[in-house]
Amino acid sequence: MSLGSISILGSFLPAFVLFLFIKNRDTPLVRANNCALSFILLVTLTLSFLCPLLLLAPPGNQICVIRQAAFCVLFTLCISCLLAKTIIVVLAFRANQPGGCLKVPMGPRWPIFFAMFCTFIQFALCCFLFSVDPPFLEHDAKTLLGKIIIRCNYGFGFWFMLGYLGLLSTICFIVAFLARKLPGVFNEATHITFSMLVFLIVWISFVPTYLSTQGRLAVATEMFAILSSSAGLLFCIFTPKVYIILLKPQLNTRAVVSGQQRIQTIIEESTPYRRRYTGGH
Repeated sequence: MSLGSISILGSFLPAFVLFLFIKNRDTPLVRANNCALSFILLVTLTLSFLCPLLLLAPPGNQICVIRQAAFCVLFTLCISCLLAKTIIVVLAFRANQPGGCLKVPMGPRWPIFFAMFCTFIQFALCCFLFSVDPPFLEHDAKTLLGKIIIRCNYGFGFWFMLGYLGLLSTICFIVAFLARKLPGVFNEATHITFSMLVFLIVWISFVPTYLSTQGRLAVATEMFAILSSSAGLLFCIFTPKVYIILLKPQLNTRAVVSGQQRIQTIIEESTPYRRRYTGGH
């Protein structure tokens, strides 16, 4: 009941951030970080928070399939959006360097196509594994003496899909980590780095914990992993933006977002010291 309540209440957080972003979609802060990918990411995070409710439903053949497919596809879409955001950071910085001739391929919509392509690979993997080794109901009479626990057995397909998700997360973490020190508007890579670090820690810890538990504890472990990783992605990426939109609207300008005002402030602050050491000249 506690985890189910957290799941329902937690879904309101990305929904609120989505409403805030849509309301402020014409501001420099929202536009600078690819608002289309942010909208998709927030919708997906809302559904990810609700995903643990499927684990509370009585197990059945259809429920077992929906559980596995919903979890893997939703989180793959989240990570794919973040990976597309990170690639945009690198390409945009390279293109804006002096003498840079690199252009963003396929126009402004290519990051959405890229995220959908990575998600389609996971979807195709789901369909293939479901046809080879679909999830099925399992009657466990060994965990509790005198009781039979009916649960979903995901088979090896779940671990293949989790492995693909881990591969995407690792690639996103490495690229974001290498791009974290890019200036100005490109600082979103720092937030993505922290979010990927939280995501990887949660799911690396999940594997041995899940394998060592049985019954309702295994379900609670999976619910906790889904909720904590969803919350980590939401807070690490969107908390700084929500803070500026709600509490520091004076920072939501093109000059501040691009880093130009910060550079100008540094120059102005250093001017008196430069004059003092050069004798006022």
